[in-house]
Amino acid sequence: MSKTMIIAELSGNHNNDLQYTKDTIYEIKKSGADAVKLQTYTADSLTLNVNNAMFGPREDGLWKGRTPYEVFSEGALPYGWHQELFQYAESLGLICFSSPFDTDAVDFLESLQNPIYKVASFEIAHIPLIQRIAETGKPVIISTGIASLADIETAISYFDMKNITLLKCTSAYPTPFSEVNLRAMKSLGEIFGVDVGLSDHTLGSAVPIAAVAIGAKVIEKHFILDKSRGGIDADFSMTSSEFKDMVKGIREVEEALGNPGFSITESALKSRARGRTIYVSVDSKKGSILSPENVRVVRGGGGLDPKYYNMVLGKKFKHDVSAGEPLRSSELTEFNLLDL
Repeated sequence: MSKTMIIAELSGNHNNDLQYTKDTIYEIKKSGADAVKLQTYTADSLTLNVNNAMFGPREDGLWKGRTPYEVFSEGALPYGWHQELFQYAESLGLICFSSPFDTDAVDFLESLQNPIYKVASFEIAHIPLIQRIAETGKPVIISTGIASLADIETAISYFDMKNITLLKCTSAYPTPFSEVNLRAMKSLGEIFGVDVGLSDHTLGSAVPIAAVAIGAKVIEKHFILDKSRGGIDADFSMTSSEFKDMVKGIREVEEALGNPGFSITESALKSRARGRTIYVSVDSKKGSILSPENVRVVRGGGGLDPKYYNMVLGKKFKHDVSAGEPLRSSELTEFNLLDL
């Protein structure tokens, strides 16, 4: 089984501090991630700086009292940092890639040789963006948080199918367990014939570990270096120790999954050698009749298979036997396995 690709999502947890961001990426590597994902946007590429019912301060949720423009202005990773962060991540052995939010961002990322593109859930209907990403010919990971099946079908129609991974995602932050609907991840793969994974916003690691057990090829989780310093996604992001525990759980599950063929393992074969067979339970003389009083099915290899138990009852011992000896057909009168 190939390893699950584990992605640490930086998102807005850079706190507008370049060194803090590099320290975060360093911890991402130490935590066992395979990749770090950035987001490439400006506030103007996502929203409008106007104060009305749609774009004014949010009335509830994580961003209550703040306008989308304010939040996205804070969360935007400066374009001037991208090249340094790409190079730093790659120097640590991490794959570094990004989610663009407009076509200019794709052009910019192409100048940095961005190796993979991620389409965020809210961008799945952004066809101009999807067309531009498709033109690069790079692998694409598409989140499906707010998408209908029709939306997904339209989006993937622009790509070479072998380049696509679809992520089951629930666009709720944090996501209640009751809204994850993890089985739908497998359905996405069956419906569209592509690899699938999970972009997870639940708290803890139970859901991503379960996703790997049922076939996820990619796991994406938000990462934060220091929750005490805050961050626009801090409330549903994993710390380094939490992320490390998740990676450990995923790798253990991968090892445990094995292959679909049913076989006895080497360890189990050793145990099988101590499995139940028929043994002499009391000292018995030559000519004694075998009965439940002098032979038993016990744990201890070497004797006759228990399936012969009823067949040997009533037979006679050919010679004296001692308690604790495995029962063999050669010790019995009128009983030969070759005749069965």
